Amino acid sequence: MRVTQQQVLDALSRVASPRGAPLTNANVLSAISVTDGKVFFSINVDAAEARAWESVRAQAEAAVRAIPGVSTAMIALTAERKPGAPQAAPAAHRHAHGVQPASAHRPPQGAASPMSKQAEIPGVAAVIAVASGKGGVGKSTTALNLALGLRDLGLRVGLLDADIYGPSVPRLTGINEKPQLNDDRKMIPIKRFGLSIMSIGFLVEEDTAMIWRGPMVMSAITQMLRDVAWGTLDILVVDMPPGTGDAQLTLAQNVPLKGAVIISTPQDLSLIDARRGLAMFKKVNVPVLGIVENMSYFQCPECGTRSDIFGHGGARHEAERLGVPFLGEIPLHMSIRTTSDEGNPVVASEPDGPHAAVYRAIGTKVRDQLQGAIAAA
Repeated sequence: MRVTQQQVLDALSRVASPRGAPLTNANVLSAISVTDGKVFFSINVDAAEARAWESVRAQAEAAVRAIPGVSTAMIALTAERKPGAPQAAPAAHRHAHGVQPASAHRPPQGAASPMSKQAEIPGVAAVIAVASGKGGVGKSTTALNLALGLRDLGLRVGLLDADIYGPSVPRLTGINEKPQLNDDRKMIPIKRFGLSIMSIGFLVEEDTAMIWRGPMVMSAITQMLRDVAWGTLDILVVDMPPGTGDAQLTLAQNVPLKGAVIISTPQDLSLIDARRGLAMFKKVNVPVLGIVENMSYFQCPECGTRSDIFGHGGARHEAERLGVPFLGEIPLHMSIRTTSDEGNPVVASEPDGPHAAVYRAIGTKVRDQLQGAIAAA
């Protein structure tokens, strides 16, 4: 059954704002996106009134979910302080799911820490982030092949593509189907290569521009963590967007991360950004499991000559300087690129090859650092 924007507006018109006016007349709704039964929009209010609007957001989400044909409803409460307005109380800045904007991650003295909102994902022993300070370093390819390497070590592994603005996992895995809902209206992750996989890219078309503000990104990540039936996993690998913004803070504040893997290339520019990512995770008390040097070198398939196109050893030296583990070097190689483009990652398509061995070796170092958390769970 096709859901229309008018049906959503009709449902929202029956939800009252704190002042009693219908929500559709309160001048607080963003543009409403409706695609294949998936509804996305935000409610934009002044930070000083956010507390009163939290229950309205929940009512609006319930009203939208009740529309026949709606499979997913993702509604964010955006609370911003007007220019010149006094600073609102911390509770007024909280997102409806309990996640604070990046600008509010330092609570006043005596206030509860944002990290107090952390809660384990039922059935998931360890959540780790794969991150980079900048884009274009092969983070998503590394995250997927790392997850497959961990799978090859006998672990039950999930992969969450949390790169809201540029989800790559659907293309890297060749998945073009939509997730189904279980009886509890939670999304069922798609199984591929022995992994449980979820991505925002499964919910929107590939060429859709995700023009979302921070709270909308935070809401999407929260829902993909909490509203997905992950089942029993030893490790959930989260492919983070590049940078050190709302998405990273949301993840760190939402679940107790067991560690982060930083992806860099050898050149100085990438290492500078990798340092920022590493510093951010340390600031929110997330252990850094180590640094991976991707595109470390190029080995000519014809003559075997090795060329250090981007320099060499920079990530190893940076790991030594910062006192964190160096997890390994991944070469710049045609087969890694082609298998990724074909949706058949190299660890799955060439399991006995040298590149799969590299990813499994990195996975072994990650697993060994997580043994306590996995065994405890």
